[in-house]
Amino acid sequence: MHQKKIPMRKCTGCNEMKEKRQLVRVVKAPDKTDENGEVIEKGEISVDFTGKKSGRGAYVCPNAECLKAARKARRLERAFSCRIPDEVYEQLERELGGNNG
Repeated sequence: MHQKKIPMRKCTGCNEMKEKRQLVRVVKAPDKTDENGEVIEKGEISVDFTGKKSGRGAYVCPNAECLKAARKARRLERAFSCRIPDEVYEQLERELGGNNG
């Protein structure tokens, strides 16, 4: 019997490889551009508990320590190639705190 391959992802906080379903996906939506290719609106950064939102994704363990480590080392900023405002980190901390599992 053929065993199904389990997708693995690396946590940006602790740098450990874990099963994708154990991690929480942080996603940056695509930038909105006009017909000339100029960026009109930057993509929004949010927590994706479903894993289905479109955009660039980075993964973090569902605990506050990993998010703090990722924030301190600016790993999410590096993953998304943009500066992340403090309000977004605070929102992520609230959402991860509500879904600690």
